[in-house]
Amino acid sequence: MKQTLLKYIFLLLSLLTFSQSKLDAFLKPSDTLNISRRNTVVISEASLATISLIGLNQLWYADFERSKFHTVNDNSEWLQMDKVGHAFTSYQLAKHGAQVLNWSGVKKRDQLLYGATLGFTFLAAVEVLDAYSQEWGFSWGDIVSNGAGTGLYIGQELLWNEQRIALKFSFHQTNFADKRPDKLGESFFEQVLKDYNGQTYWLSANLHSFFKKSKIPKWLNVAFGYGGEGMLYGNAGFETIDNQTVIFDNRFRQFYFSLDLNLSAIHTNSRFLRSILDVFNMIKIPFPTLEFNKKGCVFHLFYY
Repeated sequence: MKQTLLKYIFLLLSLLTFSQSKLDAFLKPSDTLNISRRNTVVISEASLATISLIGLNQLWYADFERSKFHTVNDNSEWLQMDKVGHAFTSYQLAKHGAQVLNWSGVKKRDQLLYGATLGFTFLAAVEVLDAYSQEWGFSWGDIVSNGAGTGLYIGQELLWNEQRIALKFSFHQTNFADKRPDKLGESFFEQVLKDYNGQTYWLSANLHSFFKKSKIPKWLNVAFGYGGEGMLYGNAGFETIDNQTVIFDNRFRQFYFSLDLNLSAIHTNSRFLRSILDVFNMIKIPFPTLEFNKKGCVFHLFYY
């Protein structure tokens, strides 16, 4: 019985090793242009983008009144947290758009020209949908933020041929969502997307990439974060009580300094594991953190 069990375990491990080997071979970037891979990437991205835009139009915008193409100036809203969110999204889409073309063996120039601009193009299309919705509108501030995120990725590739500074994200739940769940989210996953009070965006800089001859670990980063608190509405809310104007939200900006991990620098021979680490590298790892705001300085043992 014991020998039979050991045989099954050995067989299972052999299959897993074989499958891992095949998966690693599949994930290995092509040294030269692989036309079938490139075509698969282009068709997949075009299909996903089209389905996403159609889905947004039918499931989201259909619930709101349509309008003529119009613009809005929302640059003062949400302490610009939404704008930083646009930059983060376009940066991540640029990064992964370029990486899948690199996997296909596409030249570096074309990776940046066609892959890294993926996020900007897609988010610009979403902005056009906003422009025809009475609830929102075309925001030049959003467009600039999208360009900033894309530019951060492309600029570093042109300057250093690597990403020394990454845009990252972290989130914690707040009690503000309970006060306005329709706008800030009811479930945890809705709040991750909607509650700007719990979101923090980080510029995470890899120290070793700036000091390559030093003994600083390749996985160690320093991170500078930005967040905001006290937001129930886009702009500060006012209410008139007994002929007196009362502010019912007290918003303020938050700035953070912390350490971080560069998960992409963790050594592993598994390309599959490397891919997983690279995806999760968009999340800021909790570390002791200093927060600076108008009330003073606050120390967090672990901030996320």
